[in-house]
Amino acid sequence: MEFFDRHTSMEQINRHAIAANDNPLANVYRTSYAELEKIRDGSSAKSDVLTTIQRLIMRNKQRELSLLESRIPFLATTGSAAPFIGLFGTVWGIMNSFLNIGSTGATSLAVVAPGIAEALIATAIGLFAAIPAVIGYNYCVSKIRRISQDLDAVANEFMNMVQRNYL
Repeated sequence: MEFFDRHTSMEQINRHAIAANDNPLANVYRTSYAELEKIRDGSSAKSDVLTTIQRLIMRNKQRELSLLESRIPFLATTGSAAPFIGLFGTVWGIMNSFLNIGSTGATSLAVVAPGIAEALIATAIGLFAAIPAVIGYNYCVSKIRRISQDLDAVANEFMNMVQRNYL
């Protein structure tokens, strides 16, 4: 929030927010400021302006968080399903080994090894997909939580600036 400390006017902050187009904090500030510009010239009561701006900020915040969170389910699904897919492959490979033993009547390494190799490869593939997905999911959820806290701070600071400068 040191950004607000370095800039004194809402217009100056808005110019910087326009330049930072892909930043959720800047997006919330920019869209909220645009709405403030639309309604501050009207003849609304001060309390109506504050209530309207507060609703707009919360809507803009929720829009940004929804956009960020929309990319998370794939990681969660991959992280939770991949080990089971790998386990299914493991069972399939071991089952093939037993079928080979049954059909040949021999228990040599040459009969068992191909099925066991398939099982190990399936397990490795499942883990190869699941581990990065879980790490990525945890990282993204943590990052979104911090962004949400920062968005709350931006919303509060924006409301303080509205009260100081326009009401």
